[in-house]
Amino acid sequence: MSDSPRSSRDPLAVLSAGAAVAARPPDLEIALAELLRLGAEATGASGGAVFLEDPDRPGLQLASTHGLDADAAARLALDVIEPTNPFTEAAHRSLATVGDESAAAAIGGTYLPLVVSSGGVETSLGSVGFIAAGADAADATILRAIADLVAGVVERARLGSTAAERSEWFERMAHSDPLTGLANERTVGRILELELARASRQGSEVSVALFDIDDFQATNRESGYEVGDEVLRRVAAVLADSVRLIDAVGRIGGDEFILIAPGSAGVTVARRVLDGIAALPTVEGRRVTVSAGVATFPTDGADPNLLIAAATAALEQARADGRGTVAETVVAKDG
Repeated sequence: MSDSPRSSRDPLAVLSAGAAVAARPPDLEIALAELLRLGAEATGASGGAVFLEDPDRPGLQLASTHGLDADAAARLALDVIEPTNPFTEAAHRSLATVGDESAAAAIGGTYLPLVVSSGGVETSLGSVGFIAAGADAADATILRAIADLVAGVVERARLGSTAAERSEWFERMAHSDPLTGLANERTVGRILELELARASRQGSEVSVALFDIDDFQATNRESGYEVGDEVLRRVAAVLADSVRLIDAVGRIGGDEFILIAPGSAGVTVARRVLDGIAALPTVEGRRVTVSAGVATFPTDGADPNLLIAAATAALEQARADGRGTVAETVVAKDG
């Protein structure tokens, strides 16, 4: 083996270096490339690659290479779709044969599945292969260890990604209404406080509009809650599409929505929302309309509670005026 082009580093040094990479991976792509390099140097392989299963795409996806130019890597990524490709066979190989030398060895290299275990269930994440690698027992041992390290790095990266996604989901759920995707009552309450504080400092105005779906209880009673939910989603979509970038919208009750609009354009935006809702197709034969009440800070209320109360009074007036109407507060009209 003295004529081999492999690194002079002994197996223990190689595995120690690999363990250090796996323990503190700076980045998944960098860690995979470094582990491939270590495996190639230790066994005299001319190149190597890692293919991973992607839950969002069919087949194996090329994740990292070592010792391959761009053309060779591209050919490898295309060839892996063949079921007889050694990377594909390795990834789909029975996990019971992972330690089987004859199963791992293939023409021109050594290919191994990336295996992880959770709750007693083993799963293959993909495969790793080394082209023209050494073929003795020491080489096989090193490459199996490298494969285990690669699998561990990949699994930890996926768990980290899952944790980040779950954290983002919980954060979104904490601020959003799950049915409509709009901000929830707690979030719009905080937004209103911040907008009023900003307006107080700047001496500007803030408009608040409350929207209530007309005859919504009758919709639930006569057509069912699924139809009611569809009405809520459609109204929410119109709200989100009708407002300005500086505005905020949320759902604050069963069929009640709120618009927070910096400035005095609340009535204009509210009418745009009502026009959009009036253009909606019927839902199970039912026409969808909303009534709206608008109040303005500081004229109609100097704090969130007073402003919401003023908008609620205007909403009651809109309901009395008829379906699909907008009303401003009595105070604003008289002022």
